Amino acid sequence: MSFSSLRSFLDFLESKGDLRRVKVEVDPHLEITEIATRVVKSEGPALLFENVKGSAFPLAVNILGAKRRIEWALGVPPAELGASLVKLAQDVPNFSFKNFFGHRPLVKRFLKSGTKKRSRAPVQEVVEEPNLDQLPFLYCWPKDGGRFGTLGLIFTESPKTKIRNVGIYRMHIYSPTTTGMHYQIQKGGGFHFFECEQLGIPQEVAVVCGADPALILSAVAPLPEGIDEVRLAGFLRQMATRMVKAKTLNLEVPAEAELVIEGICPPSERKDEGPFGDHFGHYSHPAPFPVFQAKKITRRKDAIFAASIVGKPPQEDRWMGDAVQEVLGPLIKLMHPEIEEMWSYYQAGFHNLLVVSVTNRFAKEGVKTALSLLGQGQLGLTKVAVLVSAGVNVKNFHAVLREIAANFNPAEDFLLLPGVPLDTLDFTSFKMNLGSKMILDATRKPAPAPVSEKPNLAWLQSVPGVDEFVLLENCLLVVKTKNEGRKLVESLVQKLDAPVKLAAVVSPDVNLRNEENLLWGIFTRFDCARDIVFASAKLIGASPVYRGVLGIDATFKSGYPLPVEMDGEIIKKVDERWNQYRI
Repeated sequence: MSFSSLRSFLDFLESKGDLRRVKVEVDPHLEITEIATRVVKSEGPALLFENVKGSAFPLAVNILGAKRRIEWALGVPPAELGASLVKLAQDVPNFSFKNFFGHRPLVKRFLKSGTKKRSRAPVQEVVEEPNLDQLPFLYCWPKDGGRFGTLGLIFTESPKTKIRNVGIYRMHIYSPTTTGMHYQIQKGGGFHFFECEQLGIPQEVAVVCGADPALILSAVAPLPEGIDEVRLAGFLRQMATRMVKAKTLNLEVPAEAELVIEGICPPSERKDEGPFGDHFGHYSHPAPFPVFQAKKITRRKDAIFAASIVGKPPQEDRWMGDAVQEVLGPLIKLMHPEIEEMWSYYQAGFHNLLVVSVTNRFAKEGVKTALSLLGQGQLGLTKVAVLVSAGVNVKNFHAVLREIAANFNPAEDFLLLPGVPLDTLDFTSFKMNLGSKMILDATRKPAPAPVSEKPNLAWLQSVPGVDEFVLLENCLLVVKTKNEGRKLVESLVQKLDAPVKLAAVVSPDVNLRNEENLLWGIFTRFDCARDIVFASAKLIGASPVYRGVLGIDATFKSGYPLPVEMDGEIIKKVDERWNQYRI
């Protein structure tokens, strides 16, 4: 089944019993966030808030916050679609009528992936002056800088090539007609704004609020620059995207959307945007970003607004991000046939931990592959890349740790890349958009390392500063402390021995018994160049040689933005009202 609009998808979910209509009044200031966060953690239903305080528009959230809804939106499991794409691409050089019939479902998708121009459209039933105060933008977290748009699909064009881009960038509401535009590095909309500034012209921007699920997933997808997300949406939904010319812009917008805010981003204008509780689980620091000026709103008469909650994982973006990498990730094999599988961990905010399984056809081919990946598109924002051999389940962190325990030798298998571009949301280097990366090569060697016995760590209980610890797969020791992390990790790496290869020190707010929280607590809180410690390190010429345990100071440091936590009074309020929501 294909869905050309948000409302058709919501109707389908309701028929499946996977949509809850919340009819009592709810507050967009924190209350909706707390409700939605509880629901997404239990893989609960999509939510439609019909009575949002201060707004006449209903609000849909958690639209794609479960695996089953992703599969309904695509009509097939994402991994199955990804495997089909690779098989088709591999068969193209020797294409024949015989193998054509085996690819008919996929070819059908391609044939329907275009666009259809409309002169009239539901999204333009009402044309009005902008007043963003009347829209149910959310105030998500207690220390946010204000209300934010979190699921607006940003349509822009290159002023030079006229190639379109669709992305999702948060929008800090400043006034009834202005917002911030959070163009992170390596984003298509930001590239288009850069071109407009070079030419000294305003950037035309259409913000689509309330799109069909295929278009939402396409906007999330890390496509190569210049590839049209609208055509990808047609491929995913198996239906051409109906488009209509915007009323005040030289842009086309989806005809079946719920609401569109038309406007511009003037060149050379910046304003502090944030703070905001983002998907790294911390508040991003305020920083200057382009300003969006709303000029017109077009919408359906009965428009449904849409939002997505981001914050400490898991949130809805876990399911969207996983689906996108299952569909598009396998295509990397076309450029790198040595890759078997690749996976970015949502628990670490996606960009902070990438695991790649490879077949080394010559010495260190995997490292060459990792260096290539770290220079490609949004993969270039990866902080930690771990290489394992083909056959290892890259989605299983415990399997990855077993490979590190058996195969990682820092003297030969560790590569540090300081002073390189990093995700805008990463705060660990204290330099916006800049930081460091590391590659750990845990692929199997010709002479495997001997299996070591489980270490005796009873002595840790008497070490000053060690409040609690856990050992995962005899490889990763994680220690919780209230003390200074640097001194403790320096002490630990001198005392630890095989088979322990990694030792991380974390702060008291990290739950060592919850793997999801543990991965978040480690990988969002260290800078590779500053916070990595080895038992010994020396220079041979200009080349550093590391030996012993790799220690990580992943404690919360002075200058870091606070982790995202909900206000206790809001938690109490939602507890008391839970039965009223009828979820």
